[in-house]
Amino acid sequence: MTDTHTHLYLPEFDADREDVILRAIEAGIDKMVMPNVDIETAELLQAIRHDYPEHIFTAWGLHPTSVDYSWRENTTRLLQHLDEPGCVAVGEVGIDLYWDTTYRDQQMECLAMQLSEASTRRLPAIIHCRNGLDETLDVISQLHKPLPKMVFHSFTGSEEDAARILSAVPEVFFGINGVVTFKNARDLHAAIPTIGIDRIVLETDSPYLAPVPHRGKRNESAYITNVCSKVSELLGITTEETERMTDLNARKLFLL
Repeated sequence: MTDTHTHLYLPEFDADREDVILRAIEAGIDKMVMPNVDIETAELLQAIRHDYPEHIFTAWGLHPTSVDYSWRENTTRLLQHLDEPGCVAVGEVGIDLYWDTTYRDQQMECLAMQLSEASTRRLPAIIHCRNGLDETLDVISQLHKPLPKMVFHSFTGSEEDAARILSAVPEVFFGINGVVTFKNARDLHAAIPTIGIDRIVLETDSPYLAPVPHRGKRNESAYITNVCSKVSELLGITTEETERMTDLNARKLFLL
């Protein structure tokens, strides 16, 4: 299986990182994609990739909540890592207006810059979109290059949201994580059949958004099996079929 979005390089795992990675591998998660967040996390990400080159792959970009007055310089520096071995995507990039809208325009400029780079390099883009779907789709619609493949990471939207994304991006996938196991995620539950197994990839977003029965605790890649079980239930298919199809989708997306 593939965890298409996890941050095991973050300080939350400093005490037991090796054990966490081994638990994931023992649970059948042999590939993990780790997107960068900002300038400060770049060195940590490089180190963990160096230690586990057969299992860990990277994505490079500036997270929207890291966009500030120096976003252009920081983005340029981070995109230089796209040439490194093991890099499979640009990300995570996007729009996040949940806590603060101060840098809305800069976030849109930054997303446009990084999508353009993804298109030029023929790399997929990992999209972070929180309270910013209109802005994200607006940027996508104005890209004057062929659209790269994209995955809308941590998708928790409605059927209508999924339909808008599917209409805007021909080669798009939806990253489904522990939120799908929450009882109150009714919109997402209804959207899963609309998206369909051909467009779903599994993720954890560790250390965040741990699935039931681990909700409220630190998340880790091994828990992706709980996400797989819930997606299987919602689609009415076996866990084996969900594992097979989502892994195939991940390989198509990231060329793993």
